[in-house]
Parts: sequence; C-alpha cells; structure tokens
Amino acid sequence: MEPQVWSALSALLGALVGGGVSYMLNRQQFRNQLELAREHHRTEFMAEETARALLSHKGFTDRSFETLQRHLGGFEDDELRKILVRAGAMRTYREDGTEWWRLVSRMDEFIEKKELGRIAREI
Repeated sequence: MEPQVWSALSALLGALVGGGVSYMLNRQQFRNQLELAREHHRTEFMAEETARALLSHKGFTDRSFETLQRHLGGFEDDELRKILVRAGAMRTYREDGTEWWRLVSRMDEFIEKKELGRIAREI
C-alpha cells in the first residue's frame, strides 16, 4: 500500500480510538453528575414525603408552621414553604396571625369538620 493510504488509515484509527475514549469518559462523567443530582434532591423528595405524611395524619387536617419546622429541621423558612407547596399543601392564617398548612386534597374534610363544629355549637 502507498504511504498516503497508511497515513489516512492511521489518522482514521486515531480518530476512532480518540472518539471512543472521549465518549466513554463523557458517559462516566454524566453518570456521576446524574448520581450527584439524585443524591442532592433526595433530601427534598424525602422532606416532601415527610410533610405529606404529617399533613395526612388522621386526627389533624392542619399543622402549624412551627410544628412542621420542628419535624422537618434543617430547612430555611422559605425553603420549607416551597417543600410544603410541592407536597400539595396550602397556607392559611388563624385569627391570632399564626401560619397553618393543610393538604389541598383534604380541603373537603376540613370543611366538613368545620360544618360539624358549627352545628354542634348551635345545638
């Protein structure tokens, strides 16, 4: 074979090997970044699940923000509020100005309890 053919084949082989190595390294780096992102957000997902569990308790439709802070420590106030919203909760305020949270999915249950309480007071 002529030297030009050998030169072209070696250049092609070098490009293929270099491209393959680059592909493998980028693939491994992507996997590592994905795993780090999953681990980073795992805390938030677990916090959402915990918030949902606290707000789903059979005896309480509402929870005070202070109670939620106590049970979900390690988050700034606004960060915790964002977690509660992602968990499906809504904020309400009591007459004394305290902040309370309840799941939107439990709104009917809250209204029903409120109506029963009003009826009981009338009797």
